[in-house]
Amino acid sequence: MTGRERFLAALRRSEPDRVPLWELIVNEPTLSAWGAATLEDFVEAEDLDAITVFEDMPLRPLEASEGPIEAWRGRSLPGGHGAALKDEWGVVWRVADFGIPYPCGGPIRNEGDLRHYESPDPEANYRLRSLRVAVHRFKGRKAIVFLTHDGFEFPHYLRGGMHNLLVDYVENSHLAHALAEMTVDYKIRLMRQAIRSGADVIVSGDDYSHRAGPVMSPAHFREFVLPYLVRSIEAAHEMGVPYIKHTDGNIWPLMDMMVQAGIDAIDPLETLAGMDIGEVKQQYGDRIAVVGNIDCTRLLTRASPEEVAEAVKETLAKASPGGGHILSSSNSIHPAVKPENYRAMVETAKQFGHYPIDPRLVSEYRSRNYIAVYQ
Repeated sequence: MTGRERFLAALRRSEPDRVPLWELIVNEPTLSAWGAATLEDFVEAEDLDAITVFEDMPLRPLEASEGPIEAWRGRSLPGGHGAALKDEWGVVWRVADFGIPYPCGGPIRNEGDLRHYESPDPEANYRLRSLRVAVHRFKGRKAIVFLTHDGFEFPHYLRGGMHNLLVDYVENSHLAHALAEMTVDYKIRLMRQAIRSGADVIVSGDDYSHRAGPVMSPAHFREFVLPYLVRSIEAAHEMGVPYIKHTDGNIWPLMDMMVQAGIDAIDPLETLAGMDIGEVKQQYGDRIAVVGNIDCTRLLTRASPEEVAEAVKETLAKASPGGGHILSSSNSIHPAVKPENYRAMVETAKQFGHYPIDPRLVSEYRSRNYIAVYQ
């Protein structure tokens, strides 16, 4: 099977020839640890089954209306540690260690700002340059996963912080809905362009939870987030493309709503947040595929390659039988991940992830709990 066939088979909850491998994001030092110059080279060299593509987002120095532009594609920005950059939305990004930008300010302080605000053009030709590169190199061989957002993350970027949006849920529901409407309209138009240009799968990157639980009540999720998630899912499905929902943290209080919304898979099932992949598979595996669960907070950063291999075997035993499983980290291959541990994860999955999964492996490992030592 090709990587694309393998990945899409898992999203259909069937058994491919082996468990697919994918990562939402791969940062340095792992990205170039074995000589890859680009993410595309890394995906090729590591024989991953899918590549994640972000929209190309032009960033300018905060105080400049003209001048050099960095195009952020969900990858590290070279140099510029501490620099402040502004995107087309007016969101300010601060470049942290390893060239990773984080939002630190937004243009919408109140409804007056929103009345005079104009969102960027989702159909600008330059916005899908990275997607076109991936399509040219991988189309038909590897699944091309395009990252979008639904109705939570970009609204809190625009409001200058999550806390401001959460206060709006209580004090200014009209503003909260207006921001979500504007964001989802843009993201759906962009998503449709991406699918027409060759994207095979959509993943929404909005995080709803931290390790202890959702950042909002289930009632607020149902009112302010769920309707926009449903619209995004339906737009992808109308074009025949599956939809992966990514969200960190303990998402148990939201799982029923997300599954009922129509997601095809859940990612990344943060192990330290209590998201055991075996339990998720048991409860929801007849409706969604499961992705992730190899801890990237403690295991991939501190453990030995041998310990990583044992955790991968456990994850395969819990999630792979019957299909519907894609193996990846519990968030991303971030800068603190040891490259040798990432390699151990991939090699173990390739060795033991062939279908049918060895029943002796399942019997030996499915009742284990590797994360307990780190909790």
